[in-house]
Amino acid sequence: MKVAAVQLTSTGNVAENQELTLEKIREAAGNGARLIVLPEATSQNFRSGRLDEQAQTLEGSFATALRELAEDLEVTVVAGMFCPADTVERDGKTINRVTNTALIAGPGVLGGYDKIHTYDAFDYRESDTVLAGESLVAFDVDDLVVGVATCYDIRFPEQFKELASQGAQVIVVPTSWADGPGKLEQWRLLTAARALDSTSYIVAAGQSRPGGDAEAGNASGPTGIGHSTIVDPNGVRVAEAGYEDDILYAEIDPNEVAKTRRALPVVGAVD
Repeated sequence: MKVAAVQLTSTGNVAENQELTLEKIREAAGNGARLIVLPEATSQNFRSGRLDEQAQTLEGSFATALRELAEDLEVTVVAGMFCPADTVERDGKTINRVTNTALIAGPGVLGGYDKIHTYDAFDYRESDTVLAGESLVAFDVDDLVVGVATCYDIRFPEQFKELASQGAQVIVVPTSWADGPGKLEQWRLLTAARALDSTSYIVAAGQSRPGGDAEAGNASGPTGIGHSTIVDPNGVRVAEAGYEDDILYAEIDPNEVAKTRRALPVVGAVD
């Protein structure tokens, strides 16, 4: 099965991001992709304003537009968005939190995965504004089982191993990875390690680096480093983007997953 990892730059305007997303989905589907993965925060990028003010449910206009196009094109799409969650008090302030949701949309499919591991690290507290999810999510596309993780989840190997033990052969990872000293090296290491931990394909679609090549390596906050990647079950990078907008493609072979798991049975028996 052919998959695509779409690397783009979203903004603070949900309507503009929606149109860009639809354009990229059409391009990827036109090139034969059956599973199309877009970045975390596709609907609204980080640091563009309050997330709760533009958050939508899975029945809202953003998810509906993606679902309708995915059904028309007979493809499955995964894309990061924000959904209304709960209200909490923080330091005397009332905060309307959201979920950091990976929308899953395709023929007969409309669902989402809520990011389990919120990015509370390096002096940033995603949990102040984002409610953590609690459940693993996997779904079927053709003859493949696809698991879902989001960005910071990639630092937690147990999640990937558990998805594999539940049958996932591909794990998609919408991402908005921060740039800065050592961050690209960490990203490359972690994506390869999670493929090896889970003996699964990793399809990681990230936000492009704001400012592109000219800003490469400078600290950016959680607004993108580019370098989307597709990694095979043996930890080999099948494809990798640079800092700019791009779409990666690769063929996913379930026989390669089965072969790797027979040779390297690190996740236990799967059906």
